[in-house]
Amino acid sequence: MPDRNQAALDFLLTRRSRPAKTLTGPAPDRVALEPILSAAARSPDHGKLEPWRFIVLEQGAMGRLADLVGSRGVALGEPPEQIAKAQSAFTDSPLAVVVVSAPVSSPKVPKIEQVYSAGAVCLALLNAALASGWGANWLSGWASHDRVFLSEGLGLQDHESVAGIIHIGTETSAPPERPRPDLTAITTWVDT
Repeated sequence: MPDRNQAALDFLLTRRSRPAKTLTGPAPDRVALEPILSAAARSPDHGKLEPWRFIVLEQGAMGRLADLVGSRGVALGEPPEQIAKAQSAFTDSPLAVVVVSAPVSSPKVPKIEQVYSAGAVCLALLNAALASGWGANWLSGWASHDRVFLSEGLGLQDHESVAGIIHIGTETSAPPERPRPDLTAITTWVDT
């Protein structure tokens, strides 16, 4: 049997995202956030291309982005309840990290693999925040797919997109466990 990191396995088997609406301050400061970002940056990255980057949204940026979500929602004809929900993700959360998918030209690594790597960074960031004792949730929503919001609000270039927005803070209540996938229904074993 290989050496087993039981603590890490136990964490992964019991991990649970914390709903963003239950997060409050304090949020990790820059010193506390650095090891979380470092852990996320250790995600699989075929070709060592680093086809992703981070934007850390501190409190002032969160309010500005909530306002932009409001104006963009009206311009796009989003229903008022969807605008309010998208705004609350920014107004209610004390801090968020945007994982930007930023594929680079490569003759060996297809764009889709680079996008998957950005998704792996999102999960690693979420798990690192949770393992560090913070509450965290991976969200996106309609605004994260709006080019105007991406360019004006986040400064993204045309080839970049949001892989995920990880909200991090202090949890106010532990969420109940939810049903998990039935492994027998989603697993196929192939031996020949």
